[in-house]
Amino acid sequence: MRQTTRRSLLLAAAAAAVPAARAQPAAGRPIRIGEINSYKAQPAFLEPYRKGMELAVAQVNAAGGIGGRPLELVVRDDNGNPGDAVRAAEELYTREKIDVLTGAFLSHVGLALTDFARQKQRFYLASEPLTDKIVWENGNRYTFRLRPSTWMQVAMLVPEAAALKKKRWAIVYPNYEYGQSAAATFKKLLAAAQPGVEFVAEQAAPLGKVDAGSVAQALADAKPDAIFNVLFAADLAKFVREGNTRGLFEQRPVVSLLSGEPEYLDTLKAETPDGWIVTGYPWYAIRTPEHRAFLDAYQARFKDYPRAGSVVGYNAIASIAAGLRRTGGSADTEKLIAAFRGLRVDTPFGPIVYRAQDHQSTMGAYVGRTKNDGGKGVMVDFKYQDGAKFQPADADIKAWRKE
Repeated sequence: MRQTTRRSLLLAAAAAAVPAARAQPAAGRPIRIGEINSYKAQPAFLEPYRKGMELAVAQVNAAGGIGGRPLELVVRDDNGNPGDAVRAAEELYTREKIDVLTGAFLSHVGLALTDFARQKQRFYLASEPLTDKIVWENGNRYTFRLRPSTWMQVAMLVPEAAALKKKRWAIVYPNYEYGQSAAATFKKLLAAAQPGVEFVAEQAAPLGKVDAGSVAQALADAKPDAIFNVLFAADLAKFVREGNTRGLFEQRPVVSLLSGEPEYLDTLKAETPDGWIVTGYPWYAIRTPEHRAFLDAYQARFKDYPRAGSVVGYNAIASIAAGLRRTGGSADTEKLIAAFRGLRVDTPFGPIVYRAQDHQSTMGAYVGRTKNDGGKGVMVDFKYQDGAKFQPADADIKAWRKE
């Protein structure tokens, strides 16, 4: 874990409370933030995400808003469908008169909104979708992305995977943009880190409809030395259950994206496997002052603990607020683009920066191992990985981006 510095203590103290003598609640015309997401399709992540947004909005408004103007959320559900997301975006602008657009969870939905931003020349902050195409192949000047990308999170796991010194790998992933990208990136980066590695099985499961028994058996039949997993949510729980039943994970290490997030560990409960190498969010054991301030505020407001989605939602609003402060309160697209290039934002994970070259933030993730702690899944032996350290070369990014 990162060591506490005097600077981080001061930042946390400033974020923990609003000085009553100076702050006045915002009372001007609201700045309307339109937010689109798959709330019905992915409630485990997105209900906490919405709470994180609400906390950040409340804190900004209690501190006087943006130049005296409060932030206001206008939320729509995209039903996990790209077409519905684009229609919602159109409605938010034409009927609700929003000023700024953010959101998306599923990668194919995020790509649809990225294209919408390009066509309509509107600023868009992709808060959660992980596909690299949002900032690379399909990247455009109007779109920025908050969460560490597929490439970044896979790159955080590859050193741990290579250290296992396992030659024969099997891969399982959801068969849509995010899963396909994660599998391809893992194969590319692991082969570079460990020449001679072999990929002996690959299972691509329909999103939300995994036949976990067949998948687990196919992987077992391939007799891999190790497994790379990209399944999440209900698909992950089914895969773990069937893998445990068949002994798939016995004496066989697993490297797994996102599986250390409480959204998924909480669901696994007593079925949580020991020793998986994962990215995640061990909220219960992060001791930095920035996170302590966030945790205390979140628990005080919601009487609940945060999930990974909570931090993403909070950081999305914090980023928009920081960008608006930099523009002097203007939501003009060109001014927001200029403001976000190189924008620094203080978050519960410490400061992040939106890179000018690809509009990707440097938000990082925690990498550690899963543990079944008395029937509850937790992360142990974890370390925060700064997203700034897990980026491709600028020359590669320049070649991938079309504009």
